[in-house]
Amino acid sequence: MLNVGAKAPLFKAESTHGEVDLEQYAGKRPIVLIFYPMDDTPGCTKQLCAVRDAKARYEAYGAVVFGVNPGTIESHQAFAAKHRYDFPLIVDKDHRIRKMYGIGKMFGLIAQQRTVYAVDLNGNIAYAEKGLRPTDEILQAIERMSP
Repeated sequence: MLNVGAKAPLFKAESTHGEVDLEQYAGKRPIVLIFYPMDDTPGCTKQLCAVRDAKARYEAYGAVVFGVNPGTIESHQAFAAKHRYDFPLIVDKDHRIRKMYGIGKMFGLIAQQRTVYAVDLNGNIAYAEKGLRPTDEILQAIERMSP
């Protein structure tokens, strides 16, 4: 797992909103990356519905939010449509992004660990926590990044 203060790796990847190029946001807006294990499971649904429901709060800080996991684009599109997610779900083909961010696998074998990163306007990790993090905690981290 990357530590607070580390430079956030930039990447390009397919998403439910077309190609995402993190470089387009770096230095311009706070970035939140939510690495979640699987589409349409109870914990993941709860976590991403909380993002959807807090859209205005994230937008108040100019933050962009991306969900990231190795599921297929078809799986991500169905999951996003079912729960009305209007933020991109990124396809982490071959686990490349997970590895860039130092995300392990649960019990070392199955789905990726649930981890949330927030990236500040300098491109550095300003928040890095494992688990199902509360929306208020993530938003407080973004608020601390604000000038």
